[in-house]
Amino acid sequence: MESLTSGLIKSSLLHVALGGFLFATANFEMPAPTVMEVQLNSVVEEQEEKVVSAVSVDQKLVEQKIAELKQQEDKKKRAEEKRIRDLEKRAQQARKEREAEARRIKKLEQQRLAKLEEKRKAEAQAKKARKIEEKQRADAEKARAEKLAAEKAAKAASDKRKAEEDALRKAENARKKREAEEKRRAEEAEKARLKALEEQLLQEQLAQEQAARNKLRKQQVLSEVEKFQALISQRIQSNLLTDEAMRGKECRVNIRLAFNGLVTSVKPLGGDKLVCDAALRAIRLADTLPVSKDKDVFEQLKNINLTIKPEL
Repeated sequence: MESLTSGLIKSSLLHVALGGFLFATANFEMPAPTVMEVQLNSVVEEQEEKVVSAVSVDQKLVEQKIAELKQQEDKKKRAEEKRIRDLEKRAQQARKEREAEARRIKKLEQQRLAKLEEKRKAEAQAKKARKIEEKQRADAEKARAEKLAAEKAAKAASDKRKAEEDALRKAENARKKREAEEKRRAEEAEKARLKALEEQLLQEQLAQEQAARNKLRKQQVLSEVEKFQALISQRIQSNLLTDEAMRGKECRVNIRLAFNGLVTSVKPLGGDKLVCDAALRAIRLADTLPVSKDKDVFEQLKNINLTIKPEL
């Protein structure tokens, strides 16, 4: 009904606009106007058809929506019924579990009471057995005491006799031991004297051999040190940039080396400045210098003083 009313209003406005247009054009000198025929009924019928069509479409949408809502409601209802059935099943299962647990607890309680009764009976029997055992122990202790007393008296007599025999035997043994000890000491003293003399001769011989070895080793080390000093000087000379102004001049430097020949420190100890600067450059350029793998030789090389003379 509202759509029909809206269509009629639009039709009226269209007529008013058309009339205004005709009125405006009538004030100008123009050719004779042509009469426009307007069919209101056709417009109204069109509007009614549209309204009916729209109402039909809306009714279908409403029915479709109602069907969807009904389906959703049915789905919710089935889900709720399923949830209630599940709850009832869980409640029934829980009731069964509680009943089973109650039966289990009752059984455990019966077992506990039975064990307590068994324990009470066992304790009573143990108490009776302890009394019998204590009596038997007391009788045995009395018999053992009487036996010990008799054995003690017999042992005292035997000990007295043995003591007298032991005293005589000890006196004889002491005499023999004293004589043997005196003989042993005399023999040990002689052995000690001979051993000391032999040890003294051996120590003197070892000292002489060690001195000879030390002397030979020292010579070998000194020879190796001189060889490596020459190699180090040669390495420095090969890197030394010389100048005619250095002729007849020299520089003394101190070099510290690592076990692999790496130069860890170098400093001048005195001499011509031009030669010293060239020597320091040559040493730093070499980076590593020849060193011996022999520990004793390296100990002599790890901190050395060299005199550098340019070879011109």
